Amino acid sequence: MGYVDVAGVGHTLPDGRELFSEVSFRVGEGAKVALVGPNGAGKTTLLKMVAGDLPVHEGAVARSGGLGIMRQFIGMIGDDRTLGDLALELAPPRLAEVGRRLHAAEVAMHAKGDEKAQLKYANALAAWGEAGGYDAEVLFDTASVAALGLPWDETRERPVRTLSGGQQKRFALELLLRGEDEVLLLDEPDNFLDVPGKRWLEERLRESSKSVLYVSHDRELLAQSADRVVAVEGGSAWVHPGGFASWHEARSARHERLDELRRRWDEEHEKLKALVLMYRTKAAYNDGLASRYQAAQTRLRKFEEAGPPPEPPKDQNIRMRLSGGRTAKRAVMCEQLELDGLTYPFDLEIWYGDRVAVLGGNGTGKSHFLRLLARGGSDPDGPQINAELTPVAHGGRVRLGARVRPGHFSQTHDRPELLDKTLAEILWRGDDWRTGLPRPQAMPALGRYELAAQADQRFGTLSGGQQARFLVLLLELSGATLLLLDEPTDNLDLASAEALEVGLAAFDGTVVAVTHDRWFSRSFDRYVLFRADGEVVEVPEPVWEGRG
Repeated sequence: MGYVDVAGVGHTLPDGRELFSEVSFRVGEGAKVALVGPNGAGKTTLLKMVAGDLPVHEGAVARSGGLGIMRQFIGMIGDDRTLGDLALELAPPRLAEVGRRLHAAEVAMHAKGDEKAQLKYANALAAWGEAGGYDAEVLFDTASVAALGLPWDETRERPVRTLSGGQQKRFALELLLRGEDEVLLLDEPDNFLDVPGKRWLEERLRESSKSVLYVSHDRELLAQSADRVVAVEGGSAWVHPGGFASWHEARSARHERLDELRRRWDEEHEKLKALVLMYRTKAAYNDGLASRYQAAQTRLRKFEEAGPPPEPPKDQNIRMRLSGGRTAKRAVMCEQLELDGLTYPFDLEIWYGDRVAVLGGNGTGKSHFLRLLARGGSDPDGPQINAELTPVAHGGRVRLGARVRPGHFSQTHDRPELLDKTLAEILWRGDDWRTGLPRPQAMPALGRYELAAQADQRFGTLSGGQQARFLVLLLELSGATLLLLDEPTDNLDLASAEALEVGLAAFDGTVVAVTHDRWFSRSFDRYVLFRADGEVVEVPEPVWEGRG
């Protein structure tokens, strides 16, 4: 059985700011420990330090047992890696290295075909067997069938980018949860999973004998799977020994204790200062009190050097001002719309002011539908809107009403043009749909989204939740009257998700959102279900089903 011990760990950012310090906790054998906290508090950084991806300059990290890691990018892979490449990335280091050598030898043998290349391939094949490669192939096949419904021989060369985010996640989770590694580090493992997938993950975590440290913002998954919570906030961390269901109450009680300790410290501080002042005054005309004056000074100095108790972390105060604007009564009109290879033809009208949740399993066409609307429909009037989005092959017709301006939020935050720019620069430059904001106007806007401290930070270096908040701010500034949100709460912490719900409630326009967030979906008034059999129907309440 494996464990993780984190003792007095701290991390300082490249710009010199301290991200956190004195973080200590233990993931015991078989424990399921959740890391929670505001976006940007350092949860992913802490996971990277435990994984060995970042050096530990302050404190120490110790662990035992094989280590399996799911990094945050899985679900957003868009390069040329195959499923075989991904499987090796998730395998133990020794097996991964031997597997890469085998692949290179196989490619060389097919290219050259000479005796030397054949011998090199035979040696690589023998090394693969000795490293446990054939047992690993059984695991790869089991994961492929469970996640994709196809054997490994048919999927190993498939580009990962052709899988949905949920399929990428499910394949990786199947490998890690079925594998031999005794300790798992999972960075937002539920992102991109549909609700049946999340329920599957909850059950597998409960059943697993592995020691698991994971980051998640899904309150229901946390309540169903975590038996201990480590809260990263206020520049450090504290441990709640119970599950997530009692964490909020424990946090409130902790804040009250910290407030009381600080009040008592302030009172004692004032008493000591008054004592020093009294003895200084008396010692001025009575030399016999000079020693008491010095003792009082010493006592005050030591008290101040010890410092006050920590203050409770400041709650986030995120204020989204999604304004929108009046449009035609019919905002979206679908006439026998058919997404090629995904849905049967369907009709749908969305009216001004509607709040429509788009539900369904992964791979059923929900994100394609949003992207089609974001590009202006079948025949957009005027200049192409959101032209950088990939076109969506479809039959039938979809039109947007008069004065409907779509604003699109991508689940994968795929905005390559923003990656190397600072937030202040992005706001200052503006774009086709929003005017530039000089720094004096940009800072209050960033402040409302708790991003003022990141004004001079590049977009690509932000946490997933900070990126999500900034992209919502860009939607706010764009003047969009139709918000198209693809899994907007995936990376948002609880306070940010609640702020988004409040902002959407006040939005003067139409909202269409793809979501697998069971809590978030309750704030909508219409539900459109993309079924696994290709039918698209409206349902009176949330229905959660998988791909099949």
